[in-house]
Formats: sequence, C-alpha cells, structure tokens
Amino acid sequence: MTSALGSAPAGSDTASRPGRGDTRSPARPHRKRWGRTVRWSGWLWVLPALIMYGVFVLRPLVLTMQYSLYDWNGIGAARWAGLDNYLTVFTDRDLLKIISNAFILIIFFSFIPVLLGLLVASLVRRITTGPAGTMVRTVLFLPQVIPLVAAGIAWSWVLSTNGLVNQALRAVGLDGVTRAWLGDFDTALPAVGVIGTWVMLGLCTILLITGMSKIDPSLYEAARIDGAGPVREFFAVTLPSLRQEIGICLTVTIIAALASFDIVYISTSGGPGIQTTVPGLEIYRLAFSQRQVGLASALAVVLMALVLVCVLPIQRLTRGEK
Repeated sequence: MTSALGSAPAGSDTASRPGRGDTRSPARPHRKRWGRTVRWSGWLWVLPALIMYGVFVLRPLVLTMQYSLYDWNGIGAARWAGLDNYLTVFTDRDLLKIISNAFILIIFFSFIPVLLGLLVASLVRRITTGPAGTMVRTVLFLPQVIPLVAAGIAWSWVLSTNGLVNQALRAVGLDGVTRAWLGDFDTALPAVGVIGTWVMLGLCTILLITGMSKIDPSLYEAARIDGAGPVREFFAVTLPSLRQEIGICLTVTIIAALASFDIVYISTSGGPGIQTTVPGLEIYRLAFSQRQVGLASALAVVLMALVLVCVLPIQRLTRGEK
C-alpha cells in the first residue's frame, strides 16, 4: 500500500505531466537562434567600417598592384609590362637614391627623436609636477598639433639665407658657416631631417612619459636600496619597462620617415636636384606630372614592402610581457 501510494506521485510526476520535461527543449533552439542573431547583429555594427576599409584601402591597394604590371599613362590604353616597372625601380640610379634618402631620414625622424625623447622624458618626470608638468607636456606636443604644411613653411623661413639660424650665426661671428641650409647639396637632407626631428620629438616624449608613469615605484625603491644611481636606475628599471612604448615610437616614426611627403614638398620640393626627394614625392611626380602610372604604382608597392620589412621585426622584438 505504502509503496503503491508512494510510487503514484512519482509516476504521476513523470507520466501525468509529460510536458514538464519538454518545457526546456523548445528553449534551446530559441537560445541558439538568439545567439546567431546576436552574432549577426555584431557584424552589422562593423559592416559600415568594413565597407569603408574595403573601398578606400583594400581596393586601391589591389588596383595599385594591378597598375604596377602595366605601362599606362592614366588615360589611354594600358600595355602589359610584367615586372619591367619593378626592374626599373631596382636598377634606376635616381630611384635608388630616392629610396636611400628615405632611409637616411629614418635616423632623423625615428632614432634621434626616440633617444632624445628618453632623455627629455626622464628629466620631465623628475623635475616637473603639477601645472608645470602639464605646461611642459603641452609645449612638447605642440608640433603634433601644428599642420605639417605650416611647420614646413615656418622652418623654410628659419633656415633660409636670411633666416633666424643664419642671423644667429652672423651675430656670433660665424659668417663663414652661414648658407642656404635647404638649398645646399650637402645640408639640404639633414636640414629636412632636423624638421622631422622637431615634429616627432614631442610625440615620442609624451608616449615615453606615459609609459614611465605606469612603472611600479617599488622598482625604483629597490634599485636605490641596491645602491643604483640615476644612470644605472635608468638602464636597469626605466629602459626595460618601456619596451612596448619604444616599439610604438619606432613604428610610428619609421612609417612617417618612409612615407614623408608634406614637409619635403613644402620646404624643398625635393631639391636641390633630387637631394631631398623621397619615395612619396616621387610617386606623386611620376603619376601626375610624368604620367607614368605603372612605374609610380610599382614604386608605391616597393615602398609598402619596405615599410613592412622595417616595422614587422620591431613589432616582433618589442612585443611581449614587460
């Protein structure tokens, strides 16, 4: 009796209410459909950005690679050229000189700003706090806010024959040193590099100061307890902790050096001769002045490859845990 009565509710719980076990099963397909909807809605959110990237980045990149295989003036019929344009890029002395100019500018646009940025950032972190530190950071970052065209014009005045630099040299009796810094074959490219150093120094300094602010102060305390001075403290604590920030600085500045156009176009227009001509400026001239669209496209593809060759190893070396 007891077993029969006791088993009845159990049996009735499963047999008389079969729908209880089935109430959960319809929810699973519903959740799956909801999950798919959420995933598709995510793609819909990024779809406008993907369309813009495809239209304004991927499509021009593919077309540039296609044009580099043709001899075309941009208007008439294109003639298949194969790899002749690339052969011209790697054998023409002027084009090789132009590419080498870009690598020389890497010294001024990248290495010098990073080294000076480390020094300036260390000094700023030590001696400036509060409103003074904010003002110093603002002044250092100002070249990044000024348009490069305006910077090129201003520096053209400063470095001209009667510019501020030559006036200062004459004032201290160094008349023999004065020259047209942007018009002399020996000094034109370094002068353009000085402009690039001025532009990039503020960016590197601000990035490095931000990285230094994230370093654990206990590391400096431990270094001081071990008897480390400011120099040893810098090389033992600060420099290793800024590995990723230095990588970012090098990446941004190397790309700026290889792809430079504004400063060179405004300050020297590539002269004297081709002494300050860089690949970006030569691509513009070949495509729009000399109507050699195929050769300009080949030079653009080579420039993109050079950027990747320079940047990817830096990203690999500086990536990882601090």
